[in-house]
Amino acid sequence: MSTKLSRSSASKAVQPEKVMFPGARDSYFTSQFGFTAGEGQGLPTFRAMDANGRLCEGGPTEEELGITKEMALRLYREMVQLNTLDVIMYEAQRQGRISFYMTSYGEESLIGSASSLRPEDVVFGQYREAGVLLYRGFTLREFMDQCYGSVGDSGKGRQMPVHFGSARLNFHTISSPLTTQLPQAAGAAYALKRESSEEGRVAMCYFGEGAASEGDFHAALNMAATLGCPTIFYCRNNGFAISTPSTEQYVGDGIASRGIGYGIETIRVDGNDVWAVKYATEKARKMALGDDGKGSPRPVLIEALTYRIGHHSTSDDSSAYRSKEEVEDWRRKDDPMTRLRRFLESRDWWNAEEETALRDETRKAVLSEFSQAEKRAKPPISDLFTDVYDELTPALKEQQQEMERLVREYPEYYQSVREHQGSENV
Repeated sequence: MSTKLSRSSASKAVQPEKVMFPGARDSYFTSQFGFTAGEGQGLPTFRAMDANGRLCEGGPTEEELGITKEMALRLYREMVQLNTLDVIMYEAQRQGRISFYMTSYGEESLIGSASSLRPEDVVFGQYREAGVLLYRGFTLREFMDQCYGSVGDSGKGRQMPVHFGSARLNFHTISSPLTTQLPQAAGAAYALKRESSEEGRVAMCYFGEGAASEGDFHAALNMAATLGCPTIFYCRNNGFAISTPSTEQYVGDGIASRGIGYGIETIRVDGNDVWAVKYATEKARKMALGDDGKGSPRPVLIEALTYRIGHHSTSDDSSAYRSKEEVEDWRRKDDPMTRLRRFLESRDWWNAEEETALRDETRKAVLSEFSQAEKRAKPPISDLFTDVYDELTPALKEQQQEMERLVREYPEYYQSVREHQGSENV
């Protein structure tokens, strides 16, 4: 009798007791003392296509990935256009023709994420989302007008180059301060959720791993998680925040592990694999809207591991903190465009002649818009004072009058202004 009681007691003893405190819902008591530091194997990285352009065995099928010849060619052409735009505009800045520029070298597969969004979805970018805009229909002329601050710029020349925005394409204007777009995206997604539209819309928010070191990152993820906001947080973890390598930014397992900490469904993908990026974004969008059959609208975090081939911007010299050999090694062994081109060639969807023709055609198109942009007029100086108040305040009127006086009094310093705008706009 005593033996049976002992066994029964032992059986009951091994059942862990669930914690009932409201602060943690899925914890159990243990008598084993120990701190947790997240050590051990890191989260896996999803890949659909290897560096040689071959689809991975055991992964999603071509049909599941949404691969068609038309889609593959479009993605590749957009990558080439982005790369060509970057080459020409980077050199333009070096020649002093524009003040600033940022390239997307090595991160062109980001375009795959744009292919899984809907036009009505709103996008919050950081610095390297020009490819997303290209895919959504931002024209070369619009790129040039923004970088040159010409009269055709929807921002009226009041933003730094590459700070793009387009109300037509539901792309919120990029701002220089780091990470501000994350809480904005969470808030916008909450507003979209309250719209209760039939189709549903998500807020897509892009940022780098450096932005994840800012406080706004944590506020945004927690807000989105607790309010069930249909936000897709897309982290481009390219290894460097300006001049700071990721090894000096954090000790934990990348950025993906932080999403899990906030109770957000998370995936890490090969950011150089356009099919993995496309597929992950497609699934994330369904999850964000609650269309996956597993719940209501909620945020999703995608961490895309990649490598920044170019400098952070034209204000940066990356050779000061990494070797040129390291950069060239990455360019040679795993370039997103090369990977996709190999995929196309393996299916006889592309050849050397088509490659040469595309490169020549794209370069001519970019250079044509480039030369025209330099000749276009600048916005009137009056635009410096508008769009803040419904009516100009007395202080702004005084500043405007002072500016007009200076232009008239010192015409030699404002000659280019007068030539571009005409005296009636000054």
